[in-house]
Amino acid sequence: MVKVIALAATLLAGSASAFSPAANGRPSSAIAAEKSQSLPFMNRPALLDGSMAGDVGFDPLGLSNIDDVGIDLYWLREAEVKHARVAMMAVVGFLQVEIFGPAPGCEMATDPCQTDAFWQIWGAHPQYIAFGLIMIGIIEMISGIAATQGRSTGLRGPGEFGLDPLGFSKGDPEAFARLQAQEIANGRLAMWAAAGEIVQGCTTHKGALENLMQSLSDNSF
Repeated sequence: MVKVIALAATLLAGSASAFSPAANGRPSSAIAAEKSQSLPFMNRPALLDGSMAGDVGFDPLGLSNIDDVGIDLYWLREAEVKHARVAMMAVVGFLQVEIFGPAPGCEMATDPCQTDAFWQIWGAHPQYIAFGLIMIGIIEMISGIAATQGRSTGLRGPGEFGLDPLGFSKGDPEAFARLQAQEIANGRLAMWAAAGEIVQGCTTHKGALENLMQSLSDNSF
């Protein structure tokens, strides 16, 4: 009986505190502002303050708080931007080759499924793949140095390489901020799309467009 009474008192106290003013005197709007924009039932991660393009406070695993294994939010953002850009090129590359055919020098890659076309190139010209891996290593080394220096000096934002031939960054700051948000939004979508193209190619051995047409045909009304 004593335990039941104690439990009831605790519940009543919690219910009362839910309608009482905050102890520190902050208005309810300030408390609500601390909630994640993308996950309103969770608190906003401390480091995700909305200053980065595309930041809506989505971090259910708490990865933004990692800072004890040589990885911090700067590194994570650098990786996200890099993979987003690579994924956008990958998705376009998948579709371009499937629609228009292989690039010059890769005529042996006739399969519309790009995962199978990869192995066709590997079988005919493995040096192409080796050269690609070497180039990836060089690019990773250069970007790694840039990221390390940028993190230590604070003079370079994640993913910034000064590549802006059209001068978008020199125009309207608000317009440029919208472009940055669009880049990361499309990049995140492209990462899902590229993963889908690869998984479907490995499981169905069909091209991305062929899989799309098959899906529409099977699920049409």
